[in-house]
Amino acid sequence: MDPLSPDQLARFERDGFVAVPGFLPSGQVARLRAFAAELERAPEVPGGIRKYYDEERRRDGVVLLSRIEYFRRFHAGLRALLETGLLRAALTQLLGEPPLLFKEKINLKPPGGSGFEPHQDAQAGWDAYCALHLTAVVAIDAATPASGCLELAPGAHRRGLLGARWRPLAGPELAGLDFRPEPCEPGDALFFGSYVPHRSAPNRTDRSRRILYLTYNPASQGDHYERYFADKRASYPPDVERHPGREYRYRV
Repeated sequence: MDPLSPDQLARFERDGFVAVPGFLPSGQVARLRAFAAELERAPEVPGGIRKYYDEERRRDGVVLLSRIEYFRRFHAGLRALLETGLLRAALTQLLGEPPLLFKEKINLKPPGGSGFEPHQDAQAGWDAYCALHLTAVVAIDAATPASGCLELAPGAHRRGLLGARWRPLAGPELAGLDFRPEPCEPGDALFFGSYVPHRSAPNRTDRSRRILYLTYNPASQGDHYERYFADKRASYPPDVERHPGREYRYRV
């Protein structure tokens, strides 16, 4: 059976996003948590999985890990989750055709971890690869307003690109946007398009908030995964591949 109901599909069409509580069964949630822990412990080597750190946030003098990317080829368990089963079925419903993975990451927001300023994913130049992108968010840990859950502006996706590329939304661009928090429990899913404005606050709790972000495009628009990550590596490499003395800046 299709995992998304007609009502959920209608909400996605209306708001640009839809939350799906209890999307993953408990057994898959347990495996996802174990997979995330394995990636956190994985060694950093050039050409391997990519880890990024929050230079503004430290605990006991140690810079906090904020993001892990490019792990599909290195972890068979997560690769199966990304490309088969419930997730693929739901994405096919929303896209109207089979999906292809465009990019993947785990956002880690440990206690004290930074939030993200308001932005649209389309501002990051994704249209250079293909026209349509859809992101599936799966909660690994509980995400609440206090721990910096995702906040989205319903209906604003119909307005197209609201701001300039490569910088957060600000000033008049935020007019009329009603950001609403979408708390998640482990295993809950949230699907949203690349024109939906969203943001998140810092984690002000004593518990970690990890979320799996998976972005796809319709299969008919081609496979851009390796090209996207090659381009990103050139402009914003993981910490282990950076050159001393050179400044790197995350934009959106």
